[in-house]
Amino acid sequence: MSENKEFNNLLINNAEFLKPFAVNLTKNSETANDLYQETLYKALANHEKYNAGTNIKAWLFTIMRNIFINDYRRNAKRRTIFDNTAEDYLINMRQVSVSNTAEGSLREKEIKAAIENLPETFKVPFQLYFDGFKYHEIAEYLEEPLGTIKSRIHFARKLLKEQIRRY
Repeated sequence: MSENKEFNNLLINNAEFLKPFAVNLTKNSETANDLYQETLYKALANHEKYNAGTNIKAWLFTIMRNIFINDYRRNAKRRTIFDNTAEDYLINMRQVSVSNTAEGSLREKEIKAAIENLPETFKVPFQLYFDGFKYHEIAEYLEEPLGTIKSRIHFARKLLKEQIRRY
């Protein structure tokens, strides 16, 4: 127990320098605060991976940078559509285009119906993730292990891909 207490004190005494680094990365104080909190959460959740006597600031910097990079990549993927034509184009969603709202509305209904048809064990965590909750928040809310939540969301995606391809 004292090892945890030592780590917590070390973390508290060395965490303040992360705030300016988070602002520098995100260029937004609200997003920076989220990044800071996520970094502290990951550090606490993975404290057993910290080797006592090593540079805690470097360790925390690395955690924050990795979270930022992973979030950036995830957001970039969400803004890119893969077009399955013969030429296999990548389409950036920021481009201006005219949308067919009727077709989009029908597609949205199909997706929502596919989500509703998921087994309950997959549907609930996937819906929470789809609504914007993070894995650890879903795990806490559902009182399930983090790995279980990630696995269920992964399998929900696979099932949805199979169902949506049929349309």
